[in-house]
Amino acid sequence: MAIIDIVKYEQQEGVIVHKFPSCDLRWGSQLVVYPGQVAFFVKGGSVCDKFTDGTYTLKTNNIPLLNKIVNLPFGSDSPFQADVWFVNLLQHLSLKWGTETPIQLEDPKYDIIVPVRAHGQYGFKIRDPEKFLFTLIGNMPNFNEEQLQRYFRGLLLTKLTSIISQKIVIDRISVLEIPTRLQEISAYCQKELLPFFAEYGVEIMLFNIISINIPEDDSSLNEIKRAKNLSARLKITGHENYKMERSFDVMDKAAENESGTGAAFINAGLGLGASLNMGKQMGDSLTPNKGNVPPPIPISVSYFLAIDGKQKGPYNEQQIKEAIVQDSNVLNLLAWKKGMTDWLPLNTFSEFTALDNNDCPPPIPV
Repeated sequence: MAIIDIVKYEQQEGVIVHKFPSCDLRWGSQLVVYPGQVAFFVKGGSVCDKFTDGTYTLKTNNIPLLNKIVNLPFGSDSPFQADVWFVNLLQHLSLKWGTETPIQLEDPKYDIIVPVRAHGQYGFKIRDPEKFLFTLIGNMPNFNEEQLQRYFRGLLLTKLTSIISQKIVIDRISVLEIPTRLQEISAYCQKELLPFFAEYGVEIMLFNIISINIPEDDSSLNEIKRAKNLSARLKITGHENYKMERSFDVMDKAAENESGTGAAFINAGLGLGASLNMGKQMGDSLTPNKGNVPPPIPISVSYFLAIDGKQKGPYNEQQIKEAIVQDSNVLNLLAWKKGMTDWLPLNTFSEFTALDNNDCPPPIPV
């Protein structure tokens, strides 16, 4: 094999490590290291010296360890064998990552487990080329971006699953809020990934999460949206008002879905007492009147209520009384019945004032 007088490697795109193809060298040969490279002389598995960018003439005094190993006479130009490795120190910024299967995350706000997919982009550079050379390269003649990406893929996705979950739990980030906080989560992931890559002499940089999303056809997406809507509604109306509103919604639906006053009354959810009372009235109406006691007067007054800015009803007197028993806040609602010129609170209606339990005396003066 011919003796090499010039040792150099012109950087190729995507190549991280290149082993010089010949090992027949001699003192006096020139070594050319381009900007963004570092060259290692390796003999017998040991690094004899490293050279940063520049042009060098190989002499016994600039590679003393190599000279000691090959043990050539001073001034000799006899060929000797040594490996020369070129490591690319430039930044590599176009690597992509993505989850092959959904990550199962529990939303910390709504306690719903949702499957999410994530993908993004990252870059890296070789921070410790000697550590990188001996922990990953071994005796491979070349090592490129694709090989590095394959090598780190499992490590990256395993760590990311844990790191993203940890961030979401610590900061109580709902899955629905993630799109607005991608930059913050990306910075956190990069910081947490740094020590794992540093073990191989690699520095991860410009780590970006482009998207974390729930598949549109997954049922948990609708479930978590409903939970969010309910939470927002409770914040706006308050728990007591929401409870009251739901009670009247049930009454409305019962009236719409059932025919006849009796069925609507029973299905309105106003309690067993109301049902029994109505049953008694119906029974009395079917029993022949003995002539001594008049039959019950039919309930004919209809009331309309203002609930959350919307008109609800009509309701009869018994329905409203049952609702007041369940929730005294009903008395604070505005109401209207035939003959009135304006809406007034229920607690001003004579037929309901007896049910107002909020009439308490003022504190005793001290």
